Amino acid sequence: MLSQASDSSRRITGHIMTLFLFTKSDVLTTLLPITLFALAAAPHPHPNRILDTIIWIWMHLLKFDISNQIQDPEEDKMNKPDRPLPAGRITIQNAADLRWLLVPVCLIFSAMYGRQTLASSVCFEAFSIWYNEFGGNKTGLSKNLLTAIGYTCLEVGATIVAGSSPRIDSISARAVAFSCAVFATTLHAQDFKDEEGDRFTGRRTLVTLFPGFARMSMMIGVPLWSFCLSRLWNVDFVCSVVFIGYGMIVGGRFMVYRTASADKQSCKLYSLWFTVAHLLPGYWRFFYSA
Repeated sequence: MLSQASDSSRRITGHIMTLFLFTKSDVLTTLLPITLFALAAAPHPHPNRILDTIIWIWMHLLKFDISNQIQDPEEDKMNKPDRPLPAGRITIQNAADLRWLLVPVCLIFSAMYGRQTLASSVCFEAFSIWYNEFGGNKTGLSKNLLTAIGYTCLEVGATIVAGSSPRIDSISARAVAFSCAVFATTLHAQDFKDEEGDRFTGRRTLVTLFPGFARMSMMIGVPLWSFCLSRLWNVDFVCSVVFIGYGMIVGGRFMVYRTASADKQSCKLYSLWFTVAHLLPGYWRFFYSA
């Protein structure tokens, strides 16, 4: 009896770990920033909905990541061998079945929080299919655009889940719009660390097509967005200097340090910068909202 219970516990733990590994690389780049964004941008964030917000984002991420990773598991053998498919933790067929099973689950979960949240979930699924099943991630322009739109869908839905209103207000809408613009123009920061694998598979990204321009755009774009966001949200002088200075460091790293290991570290620093940028709507609400 104890042996059976122990075996069942190990199997359940193994399944949970498999699900986590599908989304592991997106925890710092997507799950954490969007969760903080939702809590900062929501008109009236509800403490009891923090867990709901995290679960809503993670379930949509899981669905997307499974869809993405079953397209070309051979690439992950080079870039990310610890992911479930190259590691042999789950078959492609079982992963595909799980991916489509999650579609109605996410839609039903979203419908619990209103029409805008449901619409966000539907739009996210539509653009996910375009991105993964119809090859929208194969070229740099469409990849950046579709990723930014998908990110926006997650931010809108998560903001509604986190708040007590079934819709977003004008401040939340402004925050989402600028977040989308920032993400669309800087998200190739995440492609530098995968450049070798992308070249191996023939994927056309901004980094593989125009590596010099891509690095230059980070050196200019991150500090410039730091300045613009500081002004947009009326951040005080000292905090603005710190935020812009950190943005200059992050952007400069992509230009100066170009090894694979350096790019991984630069990506982590960019993720921190992006996370802080997501908190700025909350700064405005705390100090200026009536």
